[in-house]
Amino acid sequence: MASSELTYRGQQHDAQQPAPLDDNNNNKPRKPTMPMPALRYVLGEQRLAFAMAGMALATLFFLLLSPSSTPHSSTTAAVSNVAHLAAVGLASHHSLSGATTTRMPMPTSAWPRLPGRVPLALKRKGLRVLVTGGAGFVGSHLVDRLLSRPEVTSVIVVDNFFTGQKSNVAHHVASGDPRFELIRHDVVEPILLEVDQIYHLACPASPVHYKFNPVKTIKTNVVGTLNMLGLAKRVGARFLLTSTSEVYGDPLQHPQVETYWGNVNPIGVRSCYDEGKRTAETLTMDYHRGANLEVRIARIFNTYGPRMCIDDGRVVSNFVAQALRKEPLTVYGDGKQTRSFQYVSDLVEGLIKLMEGEHVGPFNLGNPGEFTMLELAKVVQDVIDPNARIEFRPNTADDPHKRKPDITRAKDLLGWEPKVPLAKGLPLMVNDFRSRIFGDQIKPDAAN
Repeated sequence: MASSELTYRGQQHDAQQPAPLDDNNNNKPRKPTMPMPALRYVLGEQRLAFAMAGMALATLFFLLLSPSSTPHSSTTAAVSNVAHLAAVGLASHHSLSGATTTRMPMPTSAWPRLPGRVPLALKRKGLRVLVTGGAGFVGSHLVDRLLSRPEVTSVIVVDNFFTGQKSNVAHHVASGDPRFELIRHDVVEPILLEVDQIYHLACPASPVHYKFNPVKTIKTNVVGTLNMLGLAKRVGARFLLTSTSEVYGDPLQHPQVETYWGNVNPIGVRSCYDEGKRTAETLTMDYHRGANLEVRIARIFNTYGPRMCIDDGRVVSNFVAQALRKEPLTVYGDGKQTRSFQYVSDLVEGLIKLMEGEHVGPFNLGNPGEFTMLELAKVVQDVIDPNARIEFRPNTADDPHKRKPDITRAKDLLGWEPKVPLAKGLPLMVNDFRSRIFGDQIKPDAAN
């Protein structure tokens, strides 16, 4: 009953609807309208004819512009293709200048040959390297070494000159080397560059400098490292972080191996640097695991050599500057705390081997030769002034008692170990300090 009632009501409703009238309001039923408005639009006003004509013209246009696939294609067409490739940077200028050359060698047989196209000779671009903190002590020596390599076509130095000095790279500016570029920039702010490798050295490394503005120090380590990792990810560059032996803190393990997690005071006066570098290592490994970024980590131990900042609070520069000025050599504590000292050229070689190698790290880069502070003072006396006095002062907070790297991994996996002994490297540093401290006052025979 319900079904029939619904049917009946529907029929009744339809019967009550008035029949459509024609345009003259006659009682004749109106002709049914076209059920497809889109079709009516296409067929109206010859739009279909115009659409077909447009497609025909477009087809003819592309046929005329497409390269001929016949075996007797002209040399002029091939040269035109090479000119187009050179314009977008895919063909070499040598190929463009040889107007009679219609074929270019393929770099590998795996590349497909497209009919009617000139095979691409994609020459590998030279190595473009970014060095943050490149005007600093270690960074400037690294730049020197990179520019001596023929495969390096561009070295970009980024430095805010807080501890770096323009004089450290002035010789490259003066030489007019087109491969060298210097940019004044703070890595705490992002920067966009096209590079293949990034050596991230930017950060004050001496206690005097990193304690001067601890908040800035930790921002450089964290935000600056984030910016450089983001740049490396964006352009597909390999990233090398220069960490530090300070990540071990005041170590309870001696010598220190890379698997040791350290003994660091997270709220001490040195923690802006110690914990900042530890966080930088964390960020680097997170980008490696999460973004599949190629990274390398170096933990640098005490390094000395020319271009060190004078009076920067590090023991070697302190002793050398004090002995040259005829001042007492200041030894903090009892002088029995130990350090190991590597010459800067050894460190630079280790950084390059790490960057070019296949191992992430971290790697200890340092000289396992261990000296107490009193032994180091004696070496400085022998080199500069045997009569230099030693003056003891209270030790600084959180000063590590022992520091000696285990470099077994670097020897086995990188084939690296330091070669310059302290007795040979220290005189080179002394000559540099003497020239910078006394300048024109140096007598010609005094430097020998």
